Amino acid sequence: MPLSDVQIRSLKPRDRVYKVSDAHSLYIEVHPTGARLWRFKYTMHGKQKRIALGAYPDVGLAEARRKRDEAKLKIHEGTDPLAERKRHKLVGKFKASNCFGDLAEEYIEMVTKEGRSEATIEKTKWLLEKLRPIAGMPIADLQAVDLFAVLKKIEAQGHFETARRCRSFASRVFRYAAASGRAEADPTTLLRGALIAPRPKHHAALVEPEEVGGFLRALDGYSGYPITLLACKMLPHVMARPGELRLARWAEFDFEKAVWTVPPERMKMRRPHYVPLSRQVIALLEELRPYVGGEDYVFPAFHTWKRPLSENTMNAAYRRMGYGPRDLTSHGFRATASSLLNQCGKWNPDAIERSLAHADNNQIRRIYNRTPYWDERVRMHQWWSDYLDALRSDDEAAISDLLED
Repeated sequence: MPLSDVQIRSLKPRDRVYKVSDAHSLYIEVHPTGARLWRFKYTMHGKQKRIALGAYPDVGLAEARRKRDEAKLKIHEGTDPLAERKRHKLVGKFKASNCFGDLAEEYIEMVTKEGRSEATIEKTKWLLEKLRPIAGMPIADLQAVDLFAVLKKIEAQGHFETARRCRSFASRVFRYAAASGRAEADPTTLLRGALIAPRPKHHAALVEPEEVGGFLRALDGYSGYPITLLACKMLPHVMARPGELRLARWAEFDFEKAVWTVPPERMKMRRPHYVPLSRQVIALLEELRPYVGGEDYVFPAFHTWKRPLSENTMNAAYRRMGYGPRDLTSHGFRATASSLLNQCGKWNPDAIERSLAHADNNQIRRIYNRTPYWDERVRMHQWWSDYLDALRSDDEAAISDLLED
């Protein structure tokens, strides 16, 4: 005989668990603690099973019967309701353990092992931090609208390029997740054309000799952190990207051969790069050594020697000297060197490009033209340092001699 709510409420606990049947294999278990639990008993593939439907009174009589009927329908369709519930739990646990942030960390670990440069890895981690609002969400549940909301907040701050890079990074994470079976697709493809396209901008640079001389003289009057000053002084001489210099370690410098070897993992093209050291650069390194001990980073950060100087620190020094972001950036000194070295007409353009670590756009030419121009580059780097010194001292005679020599 089917149960009623009055009967269920009147059930008293006993020393042992006992059960009271309702109808169609639905029954309620009464435990010694007073707990009353709904169960449904069924047979699947010749094997008897039972599935819990909830506790009374949270699950009332009518709802327990509805759940029983749903389970019976699944059995009729060939689905085991208990196995399905376990599968849903496993899927939920799987999703919870595969959040966007976890997959992003895995992806970063993978590209680190591939030998990506330290600067690239740091920028990737910075992009992940920008996407922190979705880091805890299961990657399989993320939709384009979730990412769109985060990217629009970044755009609202005027950071259009950052939003674009975040979308690109998220796309790489989704594709990595899909390849490893933890996501179905890459929803960022739906965001193409939905973000503001940033205007391409060039790194602000000094390209007139008088401007360069004025800047170098301003450096002489800088009174900030000595390591920052020496980094700012060295950067124009070596023609390196800011990240390549900031992350430099003492072990990379051979003072006897006067060469700095930048390892491939820190280079944009993933090839080792050799920089001739002029007398002026060696003198700056010797001046720097007493400050840092000559063991790890050549340019350690102010607050800890375990990390390198940041590019923002160098740019902040330029701002203190009166050079705004439209006047000068750390990266702009490469344009300075390229412009003035090409203008003087003394050096092979290929030697200049090699010193800037630029790849030849012509792949066939790059394969067959392997001449490193090393001897010419050694002379060019010394000439460049001498020229910078002449501009700094505003020595017209020395400038004229260097240009005519």
